[in-house]
Amino acid sequence: MSTPGSESTLQAVVPAEMGRYFRHLGARVERAVHSLPREKLWIKPFPFGNSVGHLVLHLTGNLNHYIGAKIAGSGYLRDRPNEFSDATEYPAEEVLGRFQEAIAMVAAAVEALDEAQLVARVSEEQPIETKFGLLLVCAAHLNNHIGQLSYLVQAQGHSTQEPPIW
Repeated sequence: MSTPGSESTLQAVVPAEMGRYFRHLGARVERAVHSLPREKLWIKPFPFGNSVGHLVLHLTGNLNHYIGAKIAGSGYLRDRPNEFSDATEYPAEEVLGRFQEAIAMVAAAVEALDEAQLVARVSEEQPIETKFGLLLVCAAHLNNHIGQLSYLVQAQGHSTQEPPIW
């Protein structure tokens, strides 16, 4: 139970847990990238869908846009179509470096939020109404694409060697 003037338990736990979870998800993306030989990072194993490299570009753009620009006020300007169509086959280290920077920014931004900021309204993101809701959607979006990354790694004859967690 909190005392007057102290942080509520939920206020202390939510930012810490969200930061920890985003770092965990970031490590899973890194594991998927490291599971592939470098020459397969930009391979699209199906005529539909994406490469692992393009999904990492997309996740980086998504986090920088929704959390960087909309929550942390970074000023990031997103080019979403380019996240899927960029023909440059960046080295894995470069793609992961940008992604790791985004994860570090997300964790720092989330962990710095106080209760008033968590419940602050966001606009143009229906049905989401608060920054906390936006964080939940971003975590779910990242987790969804981690499933796709795992599938793309397996489709190319490799494995993330990630045991089931839950």
